Amino acid sequence: MKKLIIFLVVIIVIFAGIAGLTKYQQSKKAEGNVYQKDDLHPATIDLLDDPLYDNIILPKDLEEKLANKEDVTVYFFSPTCPHCINTTPRLVPAAEAAGVDVYKFNLLEYEDGFNQYRIKYTPTLMHFNNGEEDGRLVGEQSEEDIEAWLKENVK
Repeated sequence: MKKLIIFLVVIIVIFAGIAGLTKYQQSKKAEGNVYQKDDLHPATIDLLDDPLYDNIILPKDLEEKLANKEDVTVYFFSPTCPHCINTTPRLVPAAEAAGVDVYKFNLLEYEDGFNQYRIKYTPTLMHFNNGEEDGRLVGEQSEEDIEAWLKENVK
């Protein structure tokens, strides 16, 4: 019985050590991130160095642009959404081809965005004209459909 207890304690210590090391590695990787948060979801951490997920916009920055009645195009995504993972590599070249600067809003990190912008499904691409929603494209789309939507809705 004594050996079993010692064995269980050793197993628990090993798992605690692994968990602590993983948390430490994630926090080091997340230091100085564009999200300005100390505690990021692991799926977000995996995207920090991915050039497809640059041009991140923070909630306060988006609110400021909309309050200033700026025209802005925003891609609302979640790094855990399989449709977003498929759409992002299509969106980036489509936006470049259309000459549109698309900001990316991470709904996994800023879940209030779902209610604030009436997002029901990810991915959602929205264009705001003079600070007001002017167009919305929801769901996984082809590069051609994204480019056509951008040309039609972002003037």
